Amino acid sequence: MKLTPLTKKFVLHWGEMGTRWGINRTVAQVHALLYISPKPLNAEEITATLSVARSNVSTSLKELQNWGLVKVAHVLGDRRDHFETQKDVWALFQVILRERKRREVDPTVALLREAVHEADSEGKDDDYAREQLAKMLEFFESATACYADVEKLSPTTMRKLAKMGGKIGTLLG
Repeated sequence: MKLTPLTKKFVLHWGEMGTRWGINRTVAQVHALLYISPKPLNAEEITATLSVARSNVSTSLKELQNWGLVKVAHVLGDRRDHFETQKDVWALFQVILRERKRREVDPTVALLREAVHEADSEGKDDDYAREQLAKMLEFFESATACYADVEKLSPTTMRKLAKMGGKIGTLLG
């Protein structure tokens, strides 16, 4: 695949943004390339297009598959695995949100619950810290409950909800 100036700019930018989000640059660039590609690509095509090592592409593809962002697609007449990503950005957002919750929020909630429980059983030595942790736990539990409701929405419904914007705040007062 030959990158045009526009597609090259997007792939490079997505790689930069990936590093800011805690994602390896090449992982983000592979995802960007698959997103803008009109057809599934095999690892050799990705390697040649991005000018990165084949091993780096393999590692990136595995990471993206672990996130649920990339899946294998078979092409008639070609025994190699080809890869594609979801093209609906709202569905992509849901996958990323679900995975970040699982990897980041869930362990934090578990730690906070454990810390608050320990503080409850240990006495008054750390009342202020316990109170602060309890507030943070309440926030994370509320956010998790809200997320559970949002997760049930279809990408189409999420799009409509987002377009409502500030109207929701006005409606709620």
